[in-house]
Amino acid sequence: MRVAFVVMETSHHQDMDGRRRLERIAAQLAGRGHDVTVYCAQWWDGYEQTRERDGVTYRGVTVSPALTSFTVRLPVLLALDRPDVVHAAMSPPSAVVAAGVGGTLARAPLVAEWFGDTDLPATRTRRWAVRRPATIVTPSELVRTRIREAGADERDTRVIPEGVDTSLIRETEPGESADVVYARHLDADANVEELLLALAELRDRQWAATIIGDGPERAGYERQAADLRIDDRVTFAGELPRAERVARYRGAHTFVQTARREQFATELLWALACGCVGIVEYQADSSAHGLIETYERSFRVTDPEELAEAIVSAGEYERADVDESLDEYDHEAILERYLECYRDLQSEFGLL
Repeated sequence: MRVAFVVMETSHHQDMDGRRRLERIAAQLAGRGHDVTVYCAQWWDGYEQTRERDGVTYRGVTVSPALTSFTVRLPVLLALDRPDVVHAAMSPPSAVVAAGVGGTLARAPLVAEWFGDTDLPATRTRRWAVRRPATIVTPSELVRTRIREAGADERDTRVIPEGVDTSLIRETEPGESADVVYARHLDADANVEELLLALAELRDRQWAATIIGDGPERAGYERQAADLRIDDRVTFAGELPRAERVARYRGAHTFVQTARREQFATELLWALACGCVGIVEYQADSSAHGLIETYERSFRVTDPEELAEAIVSAGEYERADVDESLDEYDHEAILERYLECYRDLQSEFGLL
């Protein structure tokens, strides 16, 4: 299958979860033998129009993220390439409209994807963009609701969650033991203070906690731990590579999710797949609670007092270092859901 991705600004321009997700899917498709091209603004030095990476051809539509030039040139390039499917990032909306024109010329269905980590200003172009694709993919029901609120038809949306590498989990030895682990970029939405307050309520019990991640609020959280007199039992591990995070999760008993904003609770999913009990504090702008709705080894809470009680109750579950029931989230299984989406649309368009 020939798949054309349209991502004007890639993670090489600015690292964002949604962009990394599309680039990962593109690389996985190429690894399966599909012909994959990413149409983007050039992010490499030199005058070459294309660059190969992970089996994917990146084609520079423009030498920089110049929106007007990008949208003018894109339809012609797609028409000449004649892909079987066009898969476009939802931002900027005008690029989605241009991708739709190119898809029409190439007789290829248009899939749009919105991870929820980019703004979609309320403009006429956005209204066109959310109605142009044959389907819009989101990582969670939370983001799906928001794209519907922006004007998309519910029938033209579908949820495909993030995934994990189950092979990496099984190949990685459990690391340092911890009773509680937390992981996220430590910004204003991390909300680690709720976890620290809950742990302070349990200072008379025996426990050890690890907080993974770095960011502008780390120093403030470290001061709070010291003020609460629990800093001797809370380890701030900093930013860790994926393999090290997996080792920490496999060695931990409970993962706590308190962040105020999560389009998809990726670290929570990794931790659950590594056998952790999951505790999620409900937040209106976080999709994390949806991930554990039907998951047995989990608790949902609303404040630090309930969180402290849940940490104690989590001890009733035996320790585990893998959960095979979450193999449905393996990267290969998630890739199959994208391929199913493509085939469904090709069938609807009479192209199969």
